[in-house]
Amino acid sequence: MFQKVLVANRGEIAVRLIQTLKERGITSVAVYSQADRDALHVKLADAAVCIGPAKASASYLNMQNIVSAAVLTGADAIHPGFGFLAENADFADLCARAHVAFIGPRPETIRQLGDKAVARRTVAALGVPVIPGSAELTSLGDAQAAAATLGYPVMLKAAAGGGGKGIRLIDSEATLISTFGAAQAEAQASFGDPAMYLEKIIRPAKHIEVQVLADRHGHVWTFPERDCSLQRHSQKVLEVSPSLTMTPPQRTQVQQLAATIATGVGYENAGTIEFLQDRAGAVYFMEMNTRIQVEHPVSEMVTGVALLARQIDVAAGADLGVSQALAPTGVAIECRINAEDPANGFAPAAGTLTAVRWPLGGAGVRVDRGVDAGDLISPFYDSMIAKLIAHAETAPAAWAKMARMLAELQIHGVRTTQRMHQALVQDARVQAGTATTDYLTETWLAQWQAEGGTDDEQ
Repeated sequence: MFQKVLVANRGEIAVRLIQTLKERGITSVAVYSQADRDALHVKLADAAVCIGPAKASASYLNMQNIVSAAVLTGADAIHPGFGFLAENADFADLCARAHVAFIGPRPETIRQLGDKAVARRTVAALGVPVIPGSAELTSLGDAQAAAATLGYPVMLKAAAGGGGKGIRLIDSEATLISTFGAAQAEAQASFGDPAMYLEKIIRPAKHIEVQVLADRHGHVWTFPERDCSLQRHSQKVLEVSPSLTMTPPQRTQVQQLAATIATGVGYENAGTIEFLQDRAGAVYFMEMNTRIQVEHPVSEMVTGVALLARQIDVAAGADLGVSQALAPTGVAIECRINAEDPANGFAPAAGTLTAVRWPLGGAGVRVDRGVDAGDLISPFYDSMIAKLIAHAETAPAAWAKMARMLAELQIHGVRTTQRMHQALVQDARVQAGTATTDYLTETWLAQWQAEGGTDDEQ
C-alpha cells in the first residue's frame, strides 16, 4: 500500500481524496496555485506545495511542477482526480519515469481510449455499436470534409478530453467555419491538445453511462448505469442512478457492453463508459473517460463501494477477486451546485462566499464540497461549489430528500444554481426520468424563466 499520495487537483475532489487518504492512514500532499493558497484542500492536507500562478496552464496543468512536488515531498503515488491532467497520457508517462505511481489507467490505455476518436475505432472493433463520426481532425478543411460526409447537424468535440470543454453543436457549414477555431483553442487550453472530431447527433437521446472498475488481474466490476441527461453546455447538472426508465434487460445489456470494452482493452482502475440511448432504447458508445467522474458518488451510494478508496487499492496491486455486474440498492440523485447564473446563459459568478449553511445530516444525505464561508470563488477554474447527493429506497423518497437538502442549503455572496435545482427536482418529467439531453436547455429553462425563475444571490 502507498505511504504518501499527492493529490493533483483542487476543489471538492481534492478534499474528498484527502479525506479518503486520511481514513486509510495514508499521508496526503496537496498542490495549489497562488489563487488557492487558502483553499480548503490545502488546509486539510498533511503537506502542501505551491505549483504556480493562478492560471491553470501554469499550475494545475504544469506536469513538471506537479511531479517535482511529488518527488520533493517523497510521495510514492499521484491521484489526478478529474479534469486537468487526469486523462493526459504524457503526465502518466512522466509519473512512471519519476518512479511515482499514477492512480489511473496505464498511459497506453489513456492514449487508446482517452483520445475520443481513437476510442471510437477501438470500441467498434470490439463489436460495440458506435455513434457515426469522423476520424481525428486537426484543420478546418478536414472538418468541413467530414461534416459533408456525415451530414448536418453534428457535434464538434475535443479528441483529448471531456467535461463539456471544446464541444459545439454544428448545424451548418457556416457555423462550423465560425466555431472551429474557438473550439479548438478551448481544447488546447483545457487539455493541451487541439485535435477534434465530429459526431452525428442522435436526437432525442438519453445520456447513459456505466462506471467500471478493473484490476491488473483481469477482473472487471460494472456498476448500475447513471442517467446524466440533464445538461447545459454539454456539462451535466443532475445525475440519477440507476436510470428510472431502463428495464432490467437493458441494464444487463449496457453493463455487458461496458464489460466488453473494459475487458477488450485490458483496462485497469476506474473509468466511465458513456452511451447515448435513442427513442427505441438502442444504445451507442459515445466515449470513455479514463478517470473518475464528477458524478461517481451516486454509484457509491447505490452499491456501497467507496470508489476513490478502491482506485487507490487497485493502483497498489489489489485483486478485486471476481468480475461482476453490481446491482443497485435504492436510488441516488446528485445535484451540482455551481456559482453560475442560469438566467444569464449560466455565466460564471465569481466572488466571496460571505456565509454558507450546508444541508443538515440524516440517512442517505451527503455533501461533497471544496469551500467554506469566506472562500473566494475564483474566475480561473470550474464553477462548481458543491455536490448534494441523496439516497433512498425509492425514487420518490430520493427526490423528496433532495428537495429537503436544497431547501436547507444557504449560500450568500454569489449567484448559484440552487433555485434552479429546487424547481428542477419538482418537475414531473425529471422525476419520472424521461427527460432527454435537450430538455433542460431547449424546453425547461425557458418555461422556468417565464414563470419568474431566477437564481439571485441568496
